[in-house]
Amino acid sequence: MRHILKIAGLLAVLLAVWIGLLQSSLISPQDALLFPVYLIIALGCYGLGMVGFGLLIFPTCPEEALLLEKDVAEAKAFLEKSGVDVSSHDG
Repeated sequence: MRHILKIAGLLAVLLAVWIGLLQSSLISPQDALLFPVYLIIALGCYGLGMVGFGLLIFPTCPEEALLLEKDVAEAKAFLEKSGVDVSSHDG
């Protein structure tokens, strides 16, 4: 519930800023009308930046890689025991 209130408060502030820009002479009315578009573009850039940053600092987990290799070996052994050909072919 607190998260929804934070978002609602932020939207109220942004709406107030937009209405203030529309009524003031700080920027042209045409630019003030495009404020929501600029906001959406900025939000998209922020999202892409956060995804890129997350990929940049993505942790490596060597112990998890070993567990995964063990699970794959167990699955291959089970499938071979069941009569399924799991050998890899390069062709």
